[in-house]
Amino acid sequence: MTGVAITGHRGLPAATLDLVDRALRLEVALRMRPGGPPPVGVSCLAHGPDSLFAQTILDAGGRLIAVVPARRYRDSLPASHHAAYDRLLAAADRVIEVDREESNSEAHQAGSLRMLDEAGELLAVWDGLPARGFGGTADVVATAHARGLPVTVLWPEGSERP
Repeated sequence: MTGVAITGHRGLPAATLDLVDRALRLEVALRMRPGGPPPVGVSCLAHGPDSLFAQTILDAGGRLIAVVPARRYRDSLPASHHAAYDRLLAAADRVIEVDREESNSEAHQAGSLRMLDEAGELLAVWDGLPARGFGGTADVVATAHARGLPVTVLWPEGSERP
């Protein structure tokens, strides 16, 4: 398993995040080969699926590539996520900073595009609906498809999106 990127809905309920966490752990385990190279995950480390995936990669002994979409990205994340973000960012083998100042939809999409540059496939925690705004999960999935990257959609039974 090399260069697997993650995209997913933010703001998911706790019960859905539990289901997603289990699904992500299974997907990483399915891609690991005994004696093979460690998994490489690529994530923007947003709260929710991005961070769950990053932690799963680290727990599996893998390497993490963190993409920071904007200099003010951390400030745009919920304060309750800052400690996890800081910990994951510090654990990353490589940090890629996108040359954007403000953390807005355009920066998030630019970060996702840069993330896909590092990936050979995409895991998408996605309910299959259109993006609610530019740079959303559906946009990342569409870009991955347009680039010919394999996409695995994860939306475990019982998942909900507010």
